[in-house]
Amino acid sequence: MSAHLRKSSFSSSLFYCILTIFRKNYLHKRSVMTLLRRFYSFLKYFVFVIMAVVFIVLLLEHFTDPPKVKRTHRGFNPYPPRPKASKERDLYEVLGVPRNADSNKIKSAYRALAKKMHPDKNPNDDQAQAKFQELGAAYEILSDEKKRQRYDQCGMECVKKEGMMEGMDPFSSFFGDFGFHFGGENEREREVARGANIDIDLYVTLEELYNGNFVEVTRNKPVMKPALGTRKCNCRQEMQTRQLGPGRFQMMQQTVCDECPNVRFKNEEHHLEVEIEMGMKDGQQTKFTAEGEPHIDGEPGDLIFHIRTLPHPRFERRGDDLYTNITISLQDALTGFKFDIDQLDGRKITVERQKITWPGARIRKKNEGMPSYENNNAKGVLYITFDVEFPKNELSEEEKEVVRKLLQQKSINNVYNGLRGY
Repeated sequence: MSAHLRKSSFSSSLFYCILTIFRKNYLHKRSVMTLLRRFYSFLKYFVFVIMAVVFIVLLLEHFTDPPKVKRTHRGFNPYPPRPKASKERDLYEVLGVPRNADSNKIKSAYRALAKKMHPDKNPNDDQAQAKFQELGAAYEILSDEKKRQRYDQCGMECVKKEGMMEGMDPFSSFFGDFGFHFGGENEREREVARGANIDIDLYVTLEELYNGNFVEVTRNKPVMKPALGTRKCNCRQEMQTRQLGPGRFQMMQQTVCDECPNVRFKNEEHHLEVEIEMGMKDGQQTKFTAEGEPHIDGEPGDLIFHIRTLPHPRFERRGDDLYTNITISLQDALTGFKFDIDQLDGRKITVERQKITWPGARIRKKNEGMPSYENNNAKGVLYITFDVEFPKNELSEEEKEVVRKLLQQKSINNVYNGLRGY
């Protein structure tokens, strides 16, 4: 085949260019000229191909991009702009607590801010009501464990989506109750083992429930420490599939365990501050997360304090109301009286009556009862019941006659069932 044969195609030019290079007479003058011609032809076709590719790419981009229509004749925008993310205030900043604050700190912060930001205490602030509502919304979310977990994951969007699936595996609804766990990326997360909860009755005074207080509790808590060796942990039942032959499989349940470092438990003193909030009721709980009994393969339980009210010598609590009894003399019952009694916060409450007071008579003092747990600014009623102490000395006939003339009261002998209220 002659090297001087002219070809016009791109492939022929490339072929003859390479062939000319490897021929034995490549140093011949005529061969060099042929080589240059073939190289020029190759370069020309190469540039042409590149330009064609660029032109085709530009055409594709032009016809595939959507038209930039701002608004149609009907006022509908087919490509609306993405909504800008709303700058919502961080709920932890609203309450003024860190993100790792426990439920007790969140409650304390809310109580303090609620008293300070209440609209009644800020009559000159036009934004007081909005700020108070924002504070209440932040407390409602952060005081609820599930809502707080959703908020920490992806903000208010997750909290507002109450009906979301939360990564639910559809197979778990069929096989979850049988303890079978199938492998793969969508494997259902196993329930974390937890230690036992510790329930303790915490006895407090009525003064502490009226004013609020902090009680320090010392607890010897078993703490997990590293030890020598290893141990089996996280044991679970899993389904294993084994192939017996072509088209034949066998599924069997096996116990699978992990290999974990060995541990030991050592008692350590933990100092806890239990907040006795104003208005807490008898039996109300205060929980300390992860302060209960430990679990070697899971998380510790919770420490739960149950509020128990100690008996009080002067007051009895029923709901948010207080009840007390006062014994007065017969003389004061007939002529009237005025004196002061001590409230649970040390204030003096004036009790005055200028009418005849009979045994069992009761008066009410509004806003002198216990503070409400939900709203410390609201208080119950103080009920005061009077007992009359009669003189024990004997009266002479003359004194009796004076009393009869003074009272001018007829004798009454009405017999009735007092227990039935007749």
